[in-house]
Amino acid sequence: MRDEAVREALQRAFADGSWGRYHGPHCDTLRQHLAELHATEFVSLCCSGTVAVELALRGVGVGQGDEVLLAGYDFGGNFRSIEAVGARPVLVDVDAENWNLAPRRLDEAWSPRVRAVIASHLHGGVVPMSEVVEFAERRGVAVVEDACQAPGATIEGRIAGTWGDVGVLSFGGSKLLSAGRGGALLTSHPEVRQRIKLFCERGNHAFPLSELQAAVLLPQLARLEQRNAARLAAARRILARVAKLPALGELVNRTQETSPGYFKLGLKYSAAALGGCPRESFIAAIQAEGVALDAGFRDFTRRSPKRCRHATSLEESRRAGQAMLVLHHPVLLESPEEVDRLGDALEKVVRVRRRRET
Repeated sequence: MRDEAVREALQRAFADGSWGRYHGPHCDTLRQHLAELHATEFVSLCCSGTVAVELALRGVGVGQGDEVLLAGYDFGGNFRSIEAVGARPVLVDVDAENWNLAPRRLDEAWSPRVRAVIASHLHGGVVPMSEVVEFAERRGVAVVEDACQAPGATIEGRIAGTWGDVGVLSFGGSKLLSAGRGGALLTSHPEVRQRIKLFCERGNHAFPLSELQAAVLLPQLARLEQRNAARLAAARRILARVAKLPALGELVNRTQETSPGYFKLGLKYSAAALGGCPRESFIAAIQAEGVALDAGFRDFTRRSPKRCRHATSLEESRRAGQAMLVLHHPVLLESPEEVDRLGDALEKVVRVRRRRET
């Protein structure tokens, strides 16, 4: 979407020459604002959320031969980030209600080699972080909280990214805070921040966020709370329509004082409710109506035991990989009339598909 404040930020950075500097005012200001928003002491900026996850693992001391707990349904880059530091992913099933990491399964997955757990908040679902932290403190492992899809979200009364030893944000081209690429790490542990800094230092910062990227993020950050509120209202409007459709279901969070982020609005698809209509056919039909609906991530359940340890049954992770639908966030900032048109399109496709099966 067009953003006049971003255009003005670009023009100012061009006019004063700060856009091409190694060190300038915008990254410092962004770090300060992120630190204030998250009430954290240290903010490190980097080139992507994916790299930020790897740096977070290095920051908490994960290395060769260690294990890291990870949901069986998650962003593929998190799996690869674990491998990048020489550790082994250990797959844990997701919660049946919202298809995010199930903390109650973590104890089943623990071994003396486990050094950390990655908890990702995905598709409007959230992980009950108080339960993850309780497990981590009891077992002596670190927590990396992946809030790449949920900047500014609230989980159990706390802002996403502040529960773990390290929180991770993404500024990728399609994210709620977008600079084309980019990421950030949040921590209050000086030793974690120092490990990250030392790894990145190669004569200069090897994985930097540029001044130009920081410049365009600042006006977006200023309106994050307002836009998150608008996205939440639109998501609730859509989900009220979805509740009436037999083929679609919402991701249900069981935490209190929670306001999820909606980079993607996740929906559960039931092929059986439409006479066995494949998910791909449903997606094609709804896209033909002009709705930006897609399949979710691939699950990790078929990853080789040579690459990871299947620590629990992964039935729900497999189900999520087969049945997740995700709606891209820009529509959530459209007018109520546009949001209702999206609901009309969903109802139309479900109605037509059901008619074909009767």
